[in-house]
Amino acid sequence: MNIFHEDQETWLAQVDEEVIDPDRPIIDPHHHLWPEVMGHIYNIEDYAQDTNSGHRVIGSVFMECGASYREDGPEHLKSLGETEYVMAQAARVQAEGLPTPVLGMVGHVSLSDGEHREAAIDGHLELAGDFFKGIRDAGACAPMADREQMVIPWDAPEDLFRQSEFRNGVRSLGHRGLSYDSWFYHFQLKDYIDLANACSDTVMILDHFATPLGTASFTGAHDEIFPTWQKEMDELARCENVFLKLGGLAMPDNGFGWHIAERPPTSDEFLAAQGRWYHHALDRFGAERCMFESNFPVDRTSLSYRVYYNAMKKLVAGASEAEKTALFTGTAASVYRLTLP
Repeated sequence: MNIFHEDQETWLAQVDEEVIDPDRPIIDPHHHLWPEVMGHIYNIEDYAQDTNSGHRVIGSVFMECGASYREDGPEHLKSLGETEYVMAQAARVQAEGLPTPVLGMVGHVSLSDGEHREAAIDGHLELAGDFFKGIRDAGACAPMADREQMVIPWDAPEDLFRQSEFRNGVRSLGHRGLSYDSWFYHFQLKDYIDLANACSDTVMILDHFATPLGTASFTGAHDEIFPTWQKEMDELARCENVFLKLGGLAMPDNGFGWHIAERPPTSDEFLAAQGRWYHHALDRFGAERCMFESNFPVDRTSLSYRVYYNAMKKLVAGASEAEKTALFTGTAASVYRLTLP
């Protein structure tokens, strides 16, 4: 399924804002690169075009997305193809003089595969060394009845976070000095809280606010979801090993509908629709445990790179300089152990 407009550039160009605070350094800790996914190509040149659109993006972290897996060989080693692909893309930045170096990556391994898990992690590390920062084995489990109406209905096992072998895998990452990223849906937060408590020695990063859905059976349900989400995020904030990526709420399944609108939102419209989720997360976790993520090109279905980071700069306009530094660069650099250019 192609979730992009036929002429995405022209559609995005309808909203043209002046860049706010253009000299502020940014590390984008969550983006994808695709040889071709859902009919759309997004390689390093495409990402460079977005990051060079006005904001000062000094580095990024690639997030696994099933790109360029090996077609042959053992099943548990096929994801090494993605690491090979990303390493080649990162090398092109320097070779072709592109902006925005990729400073690290998060790959995929099935953490519940106790027999092959460690060998697969070893394989990624042999390929990438310190460039390899962690694993995302997403826990998102879309309701069966909703899957046909969702754009990206993920189908992890419903009990993944509760599985003992999976928890052993998350703990193993901590022992190796690697982090664990996860993406899942809002109704799975309680299981994730239990996982965080059970794996307290592993740095865990929650992507996309736990994806509050707004499509299929959740259409129009944000006001109903929000109070429960608030309480569960309050509980999660007590898990000191958990960090948040603030972004990824502009995916089609979040239900804001921008991907099918006549024009994308302005930064003010974006904040009016989504600001409460950002404000509550920041209030509970603090800047030192939060980082702004683009989630491009998925969120590119809804808004431009310039508009997203303008919105983030408006969101924290009243914050201290130390808080802004943490949100735009410091937390990402620390959590992912990045060497800055």
